[in-house]
Amino acid sequence: MPDRPSLLILSFSPIRSDPRVLKQVQLFAPLYDVTTCGFGGAPDGVVEHIEIPGDARAWVDDRLAIATRRYETAYWNIKAVTEAKAKLTGRTFDGILANDLNAVPLALWLEPRSGVHGDLHEFAPKEKDDDLRWRLTVAPFMRWLCRHYLKQLTSITTVARGIADQYEADYSVTVGVVTNAAPYSDRRPTPVHEPIRLIHSAAGQRYRKLEAFIEAMKDAPPNVTLDMIVMPHEPDYVDELKRMGKDVPGLTFREPVPYAQLVDTLAEYDVSMTFLPPTNFNLAHALPNKFFEAVQARLGLIIGPSPEMVSILTQYGLGAIVPDFEVESLRTVIRELTPDKVASWKQAADAAAKDLSAEAQQATWKTAIENLLGSPSARRD
Repeated sequence: MPDRPSLLILSFSPIRSDPRVLKQVQLFAPLYDVTTCGFGGAPDGVVEHIEIPGDARAWVDDRLAIATRRYETAYWNIKAVTEAKAKLTGRTFDGILANDLNAVPLALWLEPRSGVHGDLHEFAPKEKDDDLRWRLTVAPFMRWLCRHYLKQLTSITTVARGIADQYEADYSVTVGVVTNAAPYSDRRPTPVHEPIRLIHSAAGQRYRKLEAFIEAMKDAPPNVTLDMIVMPHEPDYVDELKRMGKDVPGLTFREPVPYAQLVDTLAEYDVSMTFLPPTNFNLAHALPNKFFEAVQARLGLIIGPSPEMVSILTQYGLGAIVPDFEVESLRTVIRELTPDKVASWKQAADAAAKDLSAEAQQATWKTAIENLLGSPSARRD
């Protein structure tokens, strides 16, 4: 359609492997002329992809500018920003979907005809608030970005209600929610295995305290096993975990799989353990991909008392809630697993799969971009 509005999806991430951004591409490429700008190769379905060099860091390198609070200088000296700006200068788009706070100032600088929608994947001012140095140096920069740019956005979304509420309270903006739900998968629950098969898939980062799963399995009953898929974000930590778990009965480390294969891989199991100690603000309000991927794989769930997950799990009866983040409490829940209990959770996941799919969530994005660019159906009429 020659009259389709143009939409730039801007993300300082490898878009082909970024689940949230890839969902945006898949949603909007059939409706608009979508150009993407990010790391790595072009995602399928776009009219053009503008690649940012892989060695261009998307984070602040100008420590002097940060230390002296020359935040505008610090932002425009970010290598990925300068690379993207050079490639996008002179280009005009009808609308821009900017992913994460670090893409927002550049998107606004490009002055698209109809405005910018910002999709904020975390609460940026508290992203690493467990780190004192980060709180003292980077957090003020993030707060400055929020104060100066969020009110210039036409619309905003984020991943969970608690994070949206914090943005609204701190910066007087209206924020919608699009969860990290996985695309709907047409499948049925598998019978519960004997022994019951548990799975935990996570980024290998020390602040996630993945050693809790290893400790919990040291005294696990023989009717359960646990496989861990740990991405090597911090290779030394992942190696340390593997040494800790080497002689633990029933515990296996499994190699990571491509995202496109993840739900099929999870479906080989019975229960996903999505247990995230609240070591920082964003983890306290976590509603992660893995929660929704487990539902699409038709697994039961074991979670900690994370309020965003508790609300949905309770509504749909998807699994068990560990009352705190202590290893002994997690171990108790594992000991209480029975095939009948797990089978009921898997059936509940099957009943909830459509409600909790990406397709059900994306209406908020679709409305926001239609408000920028107009409705595709209206253009056809």
